[in-house]
Amino acid sequence: MTTPRILVLPGWQGSGPDHWQSRWERLYGDQRVEQDDWHWPKRGDWMTRLEEAVLADDRPALLVAHSLGCQLVAAWAAHSRHTDRVQGALLVALPDTERETIPPQLYSWRPMPRQPLPFPATAVISTDDPFCTPERAAELAAAWGATLLSLGARGHLNADSGLGDWPEGREWVATLVGP
Repeated sequence: MTTPRILVLPGWQGSGPDHWQSRWERLYGDQRVEQDDWHWPKRGDWMTRLEEAVLADDRPALLVAHSLGCQLVAAWAAHSRHTDRVQGALLVALPDTERETIPPQLYSWRPMPRQPLPFPATAVISTDDPFCTPERAAELAAAWGATLLSLGARGHLNADSGLGDWPEGREWVATLVGP
């Protein structure tokens, strides 16, 4: 079996150097899917970029998404004809882009897709994430058919959460790769 390449999908404003996604890129050689505009993210533009990244290599892909990157995975999967090229997805800190207090830069991410993902997925949440209640995250994970894991009160599961290199998260990636 071919080892999948890991595509890192940061959320709104990207992932800084201390974010676990950036650390994984340095430690493991994961490939970040760069976007043209991290501050005014247009859903269609981000979906196109993900499609290009998935098709850029014949190897299967494993998607590692944080925050708005999770919405990207769901939106892309609902429209792409190439989802069979994705082996699985780790979805961390699902955001609620339909909440009342959303910045105008994120309006294009409404409505949130709720179709089941056509590949295995694990959703990792925090009980005190400021961008999504645990109940809403559980609802999204269920709609997407993702296994739900809660880390307790850890904030937005980013650099400020103190995850460091986050070996536990990397173990969940390994379970998506399979034996």
